[in-house]
Amino acid sequence: ERQLTNDPSIYAVGDAVEKVDALSDESVLVPLANTANLQGRRVGDDIAGRGRPARPVRGTAIVGLLGLQVAATGWNEKRLRAAGRHYLAIHTHPSSHATYYPGASSMALKLLVDPESGEILGAQGVGRDGVDKRIDVIATAMAGGLRAEDLAELELAYAPQFGSAKDAINMLGFIAENRLSGWEDSIQWHEVVEAQNAGAVVVDVRTPGEFRAGAIPGAINIPVDELRDRLDEVPGGDVPLILHCGVGIRSHAALAALKSSGRTVLNLDGGYTTWKAGAGVAVN
Repeated sequence: ERQLTNDPSIYAVGDAVEKVDALSDESVLVPLANTANLQGRRVGDDIAGRGRPARPVRGTAIVGLLGLQVAATGWNEKRLRAAGRHYLAIHTHPSSHATYYPGASSMALKLLVDPESGEILGAQGVGRDGVDKRIDVIATAMAGGLRAEDLAELELAYAPQFGSAKDAINMLGFIAENRLSGWEDSIQWHEVVEAQNAGAVVVDVRTPGEFRAGAIPGAINIPVDELRDRLDEVPGGDVPLILHCGVGIRSHAALAALKSSGRTVLNLDGGYTTWKAGAGVAVN
């Protein structure tokens, strides 16, 4: 706990030193300079008689690769599945800043949440700009004990060249709030085929042009702006409906319209963009 070894005069500090995982309290290897530095500060306090227990780690890290920023904090899906931990995955594809300001680029963000408590379990992000900021905010929220839905209320620095009025972090919070409250049910990209085989129908609410450029096999196209006038074309009864647009925003609006009609509806998490990045690679 005080980072002492079996010799009371020797401390264990550094990149390669065993650390304690913040989520599981298990021993982990997180070879990062910032965690090593923080260990050193704790040891300094201990030597000076102001001892504090070693701080847990979340493995917050980033790497630059071929013009991309790839960052993560906490656990990923693979690790959660291996541990048998239940989780809710949320995918978004926001822009690094307001799209009307020059230079905006797309990001892919994933938030992993405990479906019962709303605890943030981890997050990953990939993009050309702005990923570091978002992962750092999520890592800070995790350290502060904020729940996923609390992200919706964060007041973050805004100007068009730096972010959007609804920041990517806020959007993650909005989605988490909708899902955790039970107002919106979702389905993941890798679950679509199995759901279709069981009788579900995919409704693509993008424009006809977007639909022609690429679509999920078997999907029917009813643009969200025409949905209320074309409800008779939407399968009724007990047929589950999987709604999707490009990233999940328009399909959220469509879900609200169809849910009020008593149909069983699911929003495809992350929309066509996430589906194409996964299942769609083999199809296209």
